[in-house]
Amino acid sequence: PLFLKVPVKLVTNKDGLRINSINNLIINNIKITTKFTNPLEIPVEFVEKNVKLRGKLHHITEKGLEVEHIPISIPFISPEGLLLIRLAGVELAAGGTAWLQRELLPKQPLWFQLLGRDSSALDCLVLVHKGGFFSMCLNEELLRQGLARAARIEGLPHHSRLYWKLHKRLLRAELKAVKKNKGIWKEQSYSERIQERISSNKFLQRLKQFVSRFRSSTER
Repeated sequence: PLFLKVPVKLVTNKDGLRINSINNLIINNIKITTKFTNPLEIPVEFVEKNVKLRGKLHHITEKGLEVEHIPISIPFISPEGLLLIRLAGVELAAGGTAWLQRELLPKQPLWFQLLGRDSSALDCLVLVHKGGFFSMCLNEELLRQGLARAARIEGLPHHSRLYWKLHKRLLRAELKAVKKNKGIWKEQSYSERIQERISSNKFLQRLKQFVSRFRSSTER
């Protein structure tokens, strides 16, 4: 699956304390007992460490999934409120929202891994348990079904190793739909689909512009 295990380097201070171990203990305690109802309530360390949280689905909208955060230990007083979760690295196509509504059950339990956030929403990888040992990453599956296009992963530094590792996996999922003529790729020839992906890729467009400017400068 796409979910990440982020290694943590332990650092010892002058008093011989393992600083990161203490930080991790604090983070784990917050994960267990705190219910988040707003993206800005989530500590920045959670996003930086790509912490995985569990939740319960309430609504599917054009903007994303409205999810109730469920801490491991339910607090005595549990605040009300839903988190808006965007599927990171995915641009939904026609039929994508309808597929989610068919695929996901009311009150569907799920896990969401933090990659980025703003004041209104979280950008996440979303994992749904499908029975037994099988789980499905919604971000990947939408691309594999041809119901979305791979897009920039908001919240992650564009130059980071993690960004390109995830983006590469999402592109592979999309390529499976392209090869099998699924979803949005059904009516086009293989060469037309590849050309469309190249022309719609902003990174490749910027690269072409750079090469064009470079050639013009050398010809002067």
